[in-house]
Amino acid sequence: MTADFEIGRDGPSSILVCVDGSSTSLRASAYAAGLARRQRSRLVAVYVVNLMLTAMAPDLTGAMTEAQDHLARTLQADVESGAAYAGIPVQFRIAHGDPYTEICRIAERERVDAVIVGASAQAGHRLIGSLAVRLVRAGRWPVTVVP
Repeated sequence: MTADFEIGRDGPSSILVCVDGSSTSLRASAYAAGLARRQRSRLVAVYVVNLMLTAMAPDLTGAMTEAQDHLARTLQADVESGAAYAGIPVQFRIAHGDPYTEICRIAERERVDAVIVGASAQAGHRLIGSLAVRLVRAGRWPVTVVP
């Protein structure tokens, strides 16, 4: 029987990290970048424009969309410059929709081996569940939640 693995690699070959500009997502990004560098892994950073936010305030849709687009461009520039500094390959993906659905879709499409997210600091997540909890419950990938 032959082993179907790369000699010298015992960790993930592809890592997805969720970014949104929060302090916990910045720590998750730093953790993911360090892991990707040590494991010589490909890093996929994902920012999801949450369309629910714009649906809740239709009068502010234009301003909110513009702010989210600006945040996406800023995050992409920060992620790409940080990855270049660390010497790791990164792909930045921007998606629109439900964060859980879009992250699962991208993780499957990119065939990632691990997902890294920042812990949620929002009080409402105690009632409806955080993104991290939903990803863990999905059981599709190892999920690391960074505080």
